[in-house]
Amino acid sequence: MKPFQQLLVSSAALGLVAPMAAMASEADLNRYAPVSSDQVTNISQFGDVQPTDWAYQALNNLVEQYGCVAGYPNGTFKGAKPLSRYEAAALLNSCLDRVTEATDELKRLAEEFQRELAVIRGRIDGIEKKIGKLEAAQFSTTTKLQGEATFDIGAVSFGGSQYGPSTANGAGATTPNNGSTNATRYSGNNNRNWGALTFNYDLRLNLNTSFTGKDLLYTRLRSGNFTNSVFNGNPYNLLALDKAFAPTGGNNVVNIDRLFYRFPVGKTFTAVIGPRARNTEMLAITPTFYRGGEILDVFTLNGAPATYNKATGSAFGLIWKQPVKKGQPYFAASTSYVAPNGDNSNPASGGIMTSSSGGSFLTQIGWAGPQFALAAAWRYGQCNQNLTRRGTQFATQNLPCSEGVGTTGVSPFWSGNSSSNNFALNAAWQPINAGLIPSVSLGWGISAISSANYNGYNASSVVPVNGNTQPFPSYGDVRNISQMQSWQLGLQWNDLFAKGNAAGFSFGQPTYVSGLSQNQLRKPYAFKGTGRNRTQTAYNGFYDSPNGPNDGNFAFEWWYKFQVSNNISITPAIFYLSGPNGQFTANGETNNAFGGLVQTMFKF
Repeated sequence: MKPFQQLLVSSAALGLVAPMAAMASEADLNRYAPVSSDQVTNISQFGDVQPTDWAYQALNNLVEQYGCVAGYPNGTFKGAKPLSRYEAAALLNSCLDRVTEATDELKRLAEEFQRELAVIRGRIDGIEKKIGKLEAAQFSTTTKLQGEATFDIGAVSFGGSQYGPSTANGAGATTPNNGSTNATRYSGNNNRNWGALTFNYDLRLNLNTSFTGKDLLYTRLRSGNFTNSVFNGNPYNLLALDKAFAPTGGNNVVNIDRLFYRFPVGKTFTAVIGPRARNTEMLAITPTFYRGGEILDVFTLNGAPATYNKATGSAFGLIWKQPVKKGQPYFAASTSYVAPNGDNSNPASGGIMTSSSGGSFLTQIGWAGPQFALAAAWRYGQCNQNLTRRGTQFATQNLPCSEGVGTTGVSPFWSGNSSSNNFALNAAWQPINAGLIPSVSLGWGISAISSANYNGYNASSVVPVNGNTQPFPSYGDVRNISQMQSWQLGLQWNDLFAKGNAAGFSFGQPTYVSGLSQNQLRKPYAFKGTGRNRTQTAYNGFYDSPNGPNDGNFAFEWWYKFQVSNNISITPAIFYLSGPNGQFTANGETNNAFGGLVQTMFKF
């Protein structure tokens, strides 16, 4: 208890016994005080006082700080003995003398340090005024603003042996030969359309609002100017950077990029709901330690771009985490649903939980600790969305829903809706101490595609019905894709050469088609006549690559991040794509891309 507080308590006690004390002389007070030859200096001198006694601490303070407690000659305190009013007055009188001494000492110190105390008092008054101004001018008492601005200066050079349009099935029109279709995306057109040096930016303003201290209303405002940049995935989607925003409405327009509410449910669950949320931001575990560079978007998808596809839209999710002591390994699981078309009220083209939602159901389970992460994930993807977020041009096609009945003899008769089942396995490890030993992150993904049925054709028959002579499906059609795969190895060195700096290297195969439903599909026969008189007149052979898909490709990136300050970093990087056009590349030819950039990031 501080001296001023003790003085107040003593004064209050004195008020209680003052009427009685005024009636007794000093001799009377001494007569009623406990008799002892000396004042007690340590509470252990009382043989009958134990640390478990409820008043032990109070008695100890009086003994050690004021020395105004005496015992009986036999070395006891007799704390359970009833106290008369005269004895209370005697004890109080003894302690008041000590408190008066302490008060005099405080007065002396206050006078000695009067100047210093005045300075401190003035500073406190100044701080209170500043706090008042900040509170009056602050944006919100519940919201914090965080910002991030990213500058990218770089270019891409395209190469390969293909010097003319591709005739690969499904690649699109070969005329006009201007790079507008996959068939015409080769080095000549690509360098002519996308080979310039560019300077782009990505700006994010995050509003973090909490009403209870445990919840989060997250709002992100975002803008950028990547619409016409090669780093927005032009002409190949694998060229897209992780931080490259092309706003709806055109360059430099501000969009609402995120809007969701996260809140705890009990002690182990967390729920997320919002009209603008992303499935990879509702995961139980981040299954990688490769996350310092943030250069190519494909290398931020944990080696499984078809599973961790960053689906964004109307969403809700639930996360469970095992309660453990900080720093201990834990199990965790999460599940989420995202409908990119959830803002559309027409059930034929959008809505929530409709066949046109373009929905993604993502579930993950894993085990993680400070040095490791193990995770498995499954995503069910509806039709009306791309098969994968990043991959070859063949693998990133949109999976259509039912198309109904086509015109006789012109287009097929489709029925049912397509869907995909995507799986991912991840393992990651990092050393205790950063330095020359890198963290290692591995990821692998595989997808099974179920396409709409075509009434009239199957794997063993190309005999047309209803006069339709178009076989199902054409070799390069998205409906012919039955399986896709991907994998990635990521190495990251933290605090390399200087604290805060980092280096990274990642290598792998972005999503590519590894299986087709019709590997040896014949070209349509030529016929003459109708009905029973209809006869075959010519056999036109097979479509290209009858032995399976030719969609494999490789990619890598190198980067080194200089942490200039707590708020500024500069990251030079290079990357290479061996076959971004995949199966749409001309038969026997190659198409590749090599790029470099310098990324500067400001956080505030």
